[in-house]
Amino acid sequence: MRTFAVRTWMLAGLAAIASALSFGQLPEELKRKFDEAEWRIVRLQPAAFPELPANVVRELQRRDCTVPQEAYTRKPHNVIKGEFAKPGQTDWAVLCSVRGVSSILVFWNGSETNPSAIAPAEDHNYLQGITAEQFGFSRGITSVGKDFIMRHYRAYGGPTPPPVGHQGIDDAFIEKGSRTWYFHGGTWLQLTGAD
Repeated sequence: MRTFAVRTWMLAGLAAIASALSFGQLPEELKRKFDEAEWRIVRLQPAAFPELPANVVRELQRRDCTVPQEAYTRKPHNVIKGEFAKPGQTDWAVLCSVRGVSSILVFWNGSETNPSAIAPAEDHNYLQGITAEQFGFSRGITSVGKDFIMRHYRAYGGPTPPPVGHQGIDDAFIEKGSRTWYFHGGTWLQLTGAD
């Protein structure tokens, strides 16, 4: 329980920094570095992911989505597939950035019709120090299964998971913490992720 409290405190601190970014309360030099880092976020076009079904690529293009890349990984990422609704069904999830705000779009069974949109957040809220002088984007999504979900629940507490019969989506602020999104009963539940 102590670890969960520390994690909650850390997330509150990150929220305060993000809030300060939004309201210009940081020292000018630091604000300038964050502004420059936001401009430098690498955002790939959907067509850069050949594994994505063509109909999903077209829908992402129609929405003016780009896929932001976290600074630690060189291989294109933030496009995942998994069984997010039920076993045996392949769904796709994409971190879609439009005008500086990213949401996770989930394309059920590879269909471009009525994707779920979850966890919208301003991209600049996911900037952090990469080196002493450089800030970088640090949001990443991955497919996770029952073992991950239950291991993190047992370690950190939080909301009790429902019976886990398919995969979830871990939504991470790299090297800070994460939350896991799990689709159950027609809605997305926010479960405990990594600390």
